Amino acid sequence: MSEEKKTEDSPVQPIPDKEIDSPETRTKDDPDALRPAHSANIASWQDITDGEQPVLVGERRGMFGPTRGEDTSGYGGLVTPTLFPGASPRPYGSYFDDVADRLGRALSEAGGTGYHEAVERVVVDRGELTLFVRREHLVEVARAMRDVPELRFEMCMGVSGVHYPGEEGRELHAVYHLQSITHGSRRVRLEVTAPDADPHIPSIVSVYPGNDWHERETWDMFGIVFDGHPALTRILMPDDWPGHPQRKDYPLGGIAVEYKGATVPPPDQRRSYS
Repeated sequence: MSEEKKTEDSPVQPIPDKEIDSPETRTKDDPDALRPAHSANIASWQDITDGEQPVLVGERRGMFGPTRGEDTSGYGGLVTPTLFPGASPRPYGSYFDDVADRLGRALSEAGGTGYHEAVERVVVDRGELTLFVRREHLVEVARAMRDVPELRFEMCMGVSGVHYPGEEGRELHAVYHLQSITHGSRRVRLEVTAPDADPHIPSIVSVYPGNDWHERETWDMFGIVFDGHPALTRILMPDDWPGHPQRKDYPLGGIAVEYKGATVPPPDQRRSYS
């Protein structure tokens, strides 16, 4: 077949990799590049969740989210939203409604904070219950979850830190996993947020003493200050270490390595894929 015939049958020619990418060229070069996916399409993502409209907290560009250098994956124009599950409507299903009702009753009977003051939203996603608790009411909620006989979440499996730089005013998250042995290993997650500018969350060591080292580790890695902790010092890094290594704005660092006459720069100076 001649070159003329090829051109006539296939009027769309491949786009050279080095040309400036655009929605038009990307679609012609790879017709599947814009195919909707659950991770990249809010409407589709909502169909597989139990919650209301998901919360958009940022976006990821390219296949690997490079922030410096040229995207070599061929997906430089791909934009993927970063989505959190939205608040879930009643009924939640499983034992979740019972937990929410009994917690609300316990808080009211204690004569202090009401349920809707303490819990900003409830999320049921992938068969798990998360109570988003306002930080000023965390200790009160944790004590009720432990002490109320109908709840009796005796065990806190620890606290994990998460850093979401794109969630303005709520960049730092502390996540607590509770388990009730009394009630057949029921599990509930408490999640508390704090801004970068004021990274303070009350310590719950007075309620769950086993959280002592977990809170120290979360402070060490993420910089969340647990007010009232008996000895909030570093547990993994040296006492004089600058910064908190698991935050997403922390530099990778590293040492340049020479290999057969060529030098490989430290990770934070290379082309970025994360």
